[in-house]
Amino acid sequence: MVWFWVLVLFTANLKFGLAHIHGGEQPLAKINILQTTVALHESASISAEPVLLGLKGEDTEWITVNFVNPKPSLDDWVGVFSPAKFDPSACPPVNERKKQLPYICSAPIKYKYANESSSSYAKTGTASLRFQLINQRADFSFALFSGGLSDMTVTWTSGYDIDEAVPFVEWGRKGDLQVRSPAGTLTFKQNSMCGSPASTVGWRDPGFIHTSFLKDLWPNFVYMYRIGHLLYNGSVVWGKTYSFKSSPYPGQNSLQRVVIFGDMGKAERDGSNEYSDYQPGSLNTTDQLIRDLDNIDIVFHIGDLTYSNGYISQWDQFTAQVEPIASTVPYMIASGNHERDWPNSGSFYDTPDSGGECGVPAETMFYYPAENKAKFWYSTDYGLFHFCIADSEHDWREGSEQYGFIEQCLASVDRHRQPWLIFSAHRVLGYSSNDWYSQEGAYEEPMGRDGLQKLWQKYKVDIAFYGHVHNYERSCPIYQNQCVNKEKNHYSGTVNRTIHVVVGGAGSHLSKFSQLIPYWSIYRDYDFGFVKLTAFNQSSLLFEYKKSRDGKVYDSFTISRDYKDVLACVHDGCEPTTLAS
Repeated sequence: MVWFWVLVLFTANLKFGLAHIHGGEQPLAKINILQTTVALHESASISAEPVLLGLKGEDTEWITVNFVNPKPSLDDWVGVFSPAKFDPSACPPVNERKKQLPYICSAPIKYKYANESSSSYAKTGTASLRFQLINQRADFSFALFSGGLSDMTVTWTSGYDIDEAVPFVEWGRKGDLQVRSPAGTLTFKQNSMCGSPASTVGWRDPGFIHTSFLKDLWPNFVYMYRIGHLLYNGSVVWGKTYSFKSSPYPGQNSLQRVVIFGDMGKAERDGSNEYSDYQPGSLNTTDQLIRDLDNIDIVFHIGDLTYSNGYISQWDQFTAQVEPIASTVPYMIASGNHERDWPNSGSFYDTPDSGGECGVPAETMFYYPAENKAKFWYSTDYGLFHFCIADSEHDWREGSEQYGFIEQCLASVDRHRQPWLIFSAHRVLGYSSNDWYSQEGAYEEPMGRDGLQKLWQKYKVDIAFYGHVHNYERSCPIYQNQCVNKEKNHYSGTVNRTIHVVVGGAGSHLSKFSQLIPYWSIYRDYDFGFVKLTAFNQSSLLFEYKKSRDGKVYDSFTISRDYKDVLACVHDGCEPTTLAS
């Protein structure tokens, strides 16, 4: 259960602190929160209801906020803060010489314009707003601001440290005896952030992240599970009950369905924070996947997950948005520039795109099977598929540590058991006719495919997927800028050259194409969407590009082949032979 507090109305004159980050502007970055000043109005009021949430164990509830302002203006907005109490004692001084403390040093979590629900607000000064809140481990408060918009987002949940409760998962096959598995507990602190806003106004305590490993699963069975916290008085706090179907055995010859996309971000269902302008396709993609969840077995979100850009509260908002998906099927991720990049932090690109997070929230909040979580590359199997997930925010060039991993990952697959070999990275290391790539002349991330294309050809990668560019594009099967044939809808026989797919249009603002369509580009779409792969068996694969707004297929092709076609010798993809008998 979570209480919230309602602040006495105050107005605050906020100066805009604009911060442009490649890939879009995080709405909360519009606020220079440290410059807030206070001007209380005795006759102003603000209230919210209900005042106590989670009485029935709900994770999400709607709140109605009513307010009155005797001096209304079109610039008024209501912000939500969590934790609820403003404590300037923890704030760094705004003026170091004068040791002047700001009134607020934590960005709000959600906001709406005061006149959103009432066009007459500027005349009457009376209105109400509805906010949807998620459990974010703390109380929250509402405040009415005037004289300059600051992006805000509200959120709450509850959490327990290991000295308060023991976390665990109770699980088992549907209808069978349930067992309990312990969970580990992690968190991260403000001093783990590499810079502002993550280390200053964007900081919010993330709570405690618990991970439990459910081992020795039987393939293809439905399992039930629920999380629990064993309190030291002997009682247990339970979460919801979920279910999932365990993965097929590697090489199992059965129907398997994979969804892949990048750059989805998050949005607010209550319309707050102007997220319709920042990641306008995010909810459409999320909702489309939820509607089709019975026909999805595993999801890959290949970088630029939340676009939190240093506003840590947004990670809870994002995980709440994808919970219906991630609680039911495996939700695998890759690292993007908005998760990792920060100057002088070890990222390959010396840009501020992560807002000071430098990978810490993504590495802590999600599990992925990397040997070193700070090096976001890994391999994973799902039935007939073998995936090699690269980290484009660390050096991938020939001779690097990651290049060695990529070759080892591609070389290790048994193509008889797992015929479908997939490569993925966030940035476009293959081919894209995005306008800024075309201006550079290479149609790729600089240095992208220089050394990697030898590996794709040698090990006969079927499809390579990328995000970063916010649109959809599919290439012909290509190697060294040469298409192998003119076929567009069906490929069969010998595996020769890799199809490159940009699928970064899952939610964030769209990226323009070059006016010139390259010869290798088979299909381009300036819209929001995702890709679905369906392996019917070891010899037949269906590729579909679907738009998020209607879930219909707008581009597709099929691949059919036998094991001998994978073994066949092709240019730069032949095993050594000898004349000896």
